[in-house]
Amino acid sequence: MVRRLDVTGADGVRLAAWEFCEAAAEREPDPSPSPAPTPDPSQSPSGEPAALLLHGLMGRAFHWAGTARWLGASRRVVALDQRGHGQSERPPTSGPGSSVAYGREAFVADAEAAVEQLGLAPVTLIGHSMGALTAWQLAARRPDLVAALVICDMRASALGEASQQEWEEWFRHWPLPFPTQDAARRWFGEDDPRVERPDPGRGEFFAEVMHQADDGWRPLFSRRQMLTARETWVHDAHWEELAQVRCPTLVVRGLDGELGRAEAQEMVRVLPAGQYAEIPDAGHYLHYDHPTAWRAAVEPFLEGIKASA
Repeated sequence: MVRRLDVTGADGVRLAAWEFCEAAAEREPDPSPSPAPTPDPSQSPSGEPAALLLHGLMGRAFHWAGTARWLGASRRVVALDQRGHGQSERPPTSGPGSSVAYGREAFVADAEAAVEQLGLAPVTLIGHSMGALTAWQLAARRPDLVAALVICDMRASALGEASQQEWEEWFRHWPLPFPTQDAARRWFGEDDPRVERPDPGRGEFFAEVMHQADDGWRPLFSRRQMLTARETWVHDAHWEELAQVRCPTLVVRGLDGELGRAEAQEMVRVLPAGQYAEIPDAGHYLHYDHPTAWRAAVEPFLEGIKASA
């Protein structure tokens, strides 16, 4: 069963959080909001920390359904639709306050609000891409809230202006609207010029963030807002915040992902309690490319924390 929990984020933004109870079903979650539950240790049968799952840019909470299925066997699992994504509110990118609506402070404050309002602390944070950056920034800011951290294919170095311009150009060439969801799946997994070889995981990832509009299938998010959100972190390096993370941390990369091996290993060296895992034959969307290998990389880390505790 998957149920919606409402969270009030930074500046009053309404956020949708999704609790995966027992085995997460292979279906869309029930959009009807439920009141935030009173924290109950019995919801985590083994006494292990609850998990908060943070998707990447353009993602959504339901991308974590497969991960939530096995995590939920031993702990409470919640995934957050971050601002501008999924069924959470989209703050405007123009008008008063627009310059900070998609800033790093807002995303981190939203995750902090989810942990506190849903009674998840001390929490295990698992983040993919931009969600991983949010996770380690929260762990650095509020170590009292975070028991452990998993960073999935996110760089600590600055990406630079050229990267941002490449994304702007890429967005302009999306052949929207797609006639069907399957057409979106094929384009992102095979026909997109950025794809060097067929990537079914990537295609599935993007197919799940499309919805049926009056004229065809379009993304759940605003591409302009995604660029605004990305603009707030691509020009900066994040090594200093990474070094402030004190909890046990696993850095996971796909062999063909965006995080290179040398940088990933340097991240582990900088982290006071860092560990490293690599998944062969996987790209940036490694938890979609190889979910079994993803679990095999993450589960021993979590078991190790449990044993040491």
